[in-house]
Amino acid sequence: MKNRHLAPLVVLHLVIGAITAAVIFGIDWWPDQAAEQATRSDHLLWFLVITSGIIFTGVTSFLVYSIWRFRAAPGDEEDGPPHHGNTKLEIAWTIGPVVLLAVMAVWSSIATTRNEALASDREVIEVRAWQFAWEFTYRDAGFTTGDLVLPKDRQVELRMRSSDVIHNLWVNEFRVKQDVVPGITTRLIVDPTREGTYDLICAELCGAGHGVMRSRAIVLDQNAFEAWKRDSAAKAAAADAPAAPAPAPGN
Repeated sequence: MKNRHLAPLVVLHLVIGAITAAVIFGIDWWPDQAAEQATRSDHLLWFLVITSGIIFTGVTSFLVYSIWRFRAAPGDEEDGPPHHGNTKLEIAWTIGPVVLLAVMAVWSSIATTRNEALASDREVIEVRAWQFAWEFTYRDAGFTTGDLVLPKDRQVELRMRSSDVIHNLWVNEFRVKQDVVPGITTRLIVDPTREGTYDLICAELCGAGHGVMRSRAIVLDQNAFEAWKRDSAAKAAAADAPAAPAPAPGN
């Protein structure tokens, strides 16, 4: 009996496994990695996706085979023969998910701890979320901008507050996101590793203009970043300077 079922089950596993693998590995699911956090997150995500693909292949193969092989004959309305079950199998498929969840929990905890570890020389940027815009303040340089500009290869700490409702700051290439909540300051740590311009969006439904609450995250090399800060600070100071008094009539 077991040998009679083995061959078709193997064929089903190979076919469904090949289709599943093609979907997993044949599609470019994620954008480029642009931060250290992205590498750690992607390792965990790949483990979850591949593990899910293996489980999906096994469950679907047995399900398809059972539907085909043990289907009732036309007109057969009798109950099937009673089965007590298989104690060893039930123990195995109870212990298996427990072990898998434990691995995921430990791995996630380690990745989160490393992602949020603070560096002593980090750049601190204050973030204010509004309906429906972002505001980034570089307190040490004394100016505010609508784009998030970050230095490459240096950690950035975003200290975020909301002026109205809950928002969420997300840059897909960084793979980390955080809610921005009224009344408290939340924090997001990013270690950019790749220069470029990336979409920065609100990932929390925050009202009628949620879909247009977008900005840019611009990663520059350290020298370009410092030059940008000096130039932006100078422009802000010039804009805030009082205008020269108009000359008196006749002078």
